[in-house]
Amino acid sequence: MSFQHWALQPETLFKQSVVIPVIVVNDLADVVPMAKAIVAGGINVLEVTLRTPLALEAIGLLCQQVPEAIVGAGTVTTAEQLQQCIAAGAKFAISPGFTAELLQAGKAASIPLIPGIASISELMQGIAVGYSHFKFFPAEAAGGVKTLKSIYGPFADIRFCPTGGINPNNVKDYLALPNVDCVGGSWIIPDDAVQNKDWPQITALCLAATALNTNT
Repeated sequence: MSFQHWALQPETLFKQSVVIPVIVVNDLADVVPMAKAIVAGGINVLEVTLRTPLALEAIGLLCQQVPEAIVGAGTVTTAEQLQQCIAAGAKFAISPGFTAELLQAGKAASIPLIPGIASISELMQGIAVGYSHFKFFPAEAAGGVKTLKSIYGPFADIRFCPTGGINPNNVKDYLALPNVDCVGGSWIIPDDAVQNKDWPQITALCLAATALNTNT
């Protein structure tokens, strides 16, 4: 199935996969085989972070060559970057934080923006503009599971994708929370596997991640 002409909504994005892989592109030659290994593992959401100069080109490449994936951009921090990601073909954008300008640009954009928050005050600012789905970052450093539990009380209808310090040892604790639909993580695409082009290892890690059950 191609998502080329599918209007994605935040709630749909959060329900696609329990784990959203955080991809840092250092070599364009690795991008397509890495993405296909991830998709083979049952994950069809790919977050390509804007941490390297190759990111926008990689997003365009993946949109063309891996149409079965929902390709988005991470580490989006300005309205200008948001527009560049849309032009590259991104289906969603995720930010580690936000500015007032970025929040407004996200509401006007043709793709969903998932703003990042680390505090109640930031959350309230985002809600005031009309957002209901947020990245919680940096999750572990910002109090992790305990903080998200506390947020649930007064903001039970808000949904989160925690990212930052998530790993196989704590991922189930996050996914068990009623206000967490998915998590972001890089453990399913370890650096050594990418360097060694060990795509079967990445597929195996993704299969293990997709097997996670929030009710167990």
